[in-house]
Amino acid sequence: MDNADFAQLQSTFCELLSKLGYSEAASRLGELHMAKRVSTPIPLEEREFRSVEEIDSGIAKLERRIRELEGLNVQEAVLTDNGADDVARSNVRAAVREVFGPNSPEFKEHEHIDLWAGPMFMGMSSGEIIEGKKRGTVQTIGILKGLIGRLKEKRDDLSGGATMAPSTYLDRLNLHPRIQEVSRDRFLDGYPWDAVFAASKALVNYVQERSGRYDLDGAPLMTTVFSKNSPILAFNELKDKTDEDEQLGMMHLFEGVVLGIRNPGGHSFPEGPDQRAIEYLSLLSLLAYRAQEAKLRKA
Repeated sequence: MDNADFAQLQSTFCELLSKLGYSEAASRLGELHMAKRVSTPIPLEEREFRSVEEIDSGIAKLERRIRELEGLNVQEAVLTDNGADDVARSNVRAAVREVFGPNSPEFKEHEHIDLWAGPMFMGMSSGEIIEGKKRGTVQTIGILKGLIGRLKEKRDDLSGGATMAPSTYLDRLNLHPRIQEVSRDRFLDGYPWDAVFAASKALVNYVQERSGRYDLDGAPLMTTVFSKNSPILAFNELKDKTDEDEQLGMMHLFEGVVLGIRNPGGHSFPEGPDQRAIEYLSLLSLLAYRAQEAKLRKA
């Protein structure tokens, strides 16, 4: 049996140990095998990030893994053996590999990361296994946050240290109070896209409040309230074609926010760099200010 065949057999055995709940034993077996290998090790390669957007994308990916771990029901995963913990562990490993590269120091350090912390022994009860996995989940979240911190340092280095803190971005935007009160804390806590979704819902609620049309929601609310024919909230005097065009255009912007931001946000909003989230928040704030300035017309 050559080295390649032996390595494949060893890898398969380690995976089997992991699935049986002996993750620490599998990890140590892998480390022992690696120590005994005589083949030339692959040199480590530091990931070279070329843009702030590239780094922000990596941060967003690791933040998604954190949210996945925070939402993991460890007890249910252990008692029902539904595999959710295995999927979460695999996703974390894949995210670190994709963000930093397969030969990076970060991936080499964490490629065998596991949702386990503490001692492991034969005959462990379900309660002991659950506690070990819970501790490991918390530990893994801490590791991911540390990697995010490393990426943020790289972002600062790439921009010459001139990158403003997220709070500075938001404060300079002077967001509408209705948008800021639901988005700022979420954004600063590291959940920029939750902030965007919350802000989009706040805008819809604000339009309902300003118009009094609590019986409507979503796109029907926007097309009714901002209709160019008989609007409840008007952006101008509607005296001519130019006024009507502005009213119609603004109506479509509000409708677009519902269809393109709020509705997808309730399912699987496409995430991205923090800068993009800030741009969405700026748009939502602008529309909130326009809704505030619009004149309430009598029916």
